[in-house]
Amino acid sequence: MPRRDRLEPTWRDARPERIRRSLDAALARDPGGWYCVGDRRALRERSVVRVVGGREVVLWRTSDGVAAGSGSCPHLGALLDDCEVHGDRLRCRWHGLALQPGGQPGWPGFEALDDGVLLWVRLPTAGEADLPAPRLTRRPDPARSVAAVVEVAGACEPRDVVANRLDPWHGSWFHPYAFSHLEVDEQASDDDLLTVDVTYRLSRRWGVPVRAEFACPDARTIVMTITEGEGAGSVVETHATPLGPGPDGRGRTMVVEATIATSDRPGFQVARRAAGLMRPGMRVAARRLWVDDMTYAERSALLRIRGEDHGI
Repeated sequence: MPRRDRLEPTWRDARPERIRRSLDAALARDPGGWYCVGDRRALRERSVVRVVGGREVVLWRTSDGVAAGSGSCPHLGALLDDCEVHGDRLRCRWHGLALQPGGQPGWPGFEALDDGVLLWVRLPTAGEADLPAPRLTRRPDPARSVAAVVEVAGACEPRDVVANRLDPWHGSWFHPYAFSHLEVDEQASDDDLLTVDVTYRLSRRWGVPVRAEFACPDARTIVMTITEGEGAGSVVETHATPLGPGPDGRGRTMVVEATIATSDRPGFQVARRAAGLMRPGMRVAARRLWVDDMTYAERSALLRIRGEDHGI
């Protein structure tokens, strides 16, 4: 990792009012009640329960997709995690009550989606329209890409996660082990789009320069797309799902980040045949960044709670 005294500070370019304008534009985009609830690979033959805004939600696979409903059994309130699925019906572990997709009297069902990489659920949300599907951005061809997902929880709100990603200027200073030579092209950017030229560090001396764009399809999502250079077409989707208050009363958020990598290099297509060997390394890299970035997001949330105005 380079020495700190050889890094160029970026604080003059990372103007709080610039970040706030982009954040305000993002927060105005309606998610339509859809929440990302994790890696599709986590949902196999048995059910899983996720928490969204303090509400337990169970998901399970059916013959034609994914079903979701309240995470509590309507009989005696059992948690419907790790339950068997018979036919398309979920069977409670305590007494075997069968619950059908779409819900039934006394037990609400929710719309759910497996988009090929991530799982989603639509919940009634004040101030949000009921959209038929989440606002997905363009992804690489699944037949020519590899996807890896990480989940990281922190004491913050979704807006703090989005604000972190709308500050690319922190990348080369806060993450010098991962990035160098980062510059935002303001001529090609506006409040809805950030265009960045950055070098991804492979070692102390070697890096890969790329051009990337950051955009927010909705208030809980920010997507980075590599537009030029190695891996053009690859995307990193960062989704922020509110979990509800923690034991200290502070809001908590789950970051679900999907890295979907592609490349025109022949070697990549050979390597993707062993995608199971690639994913662990991709997850390690993404999680390392979020160890730092969650500190950033949690600090932003704490300052807001304390009423300290630093622009975002």
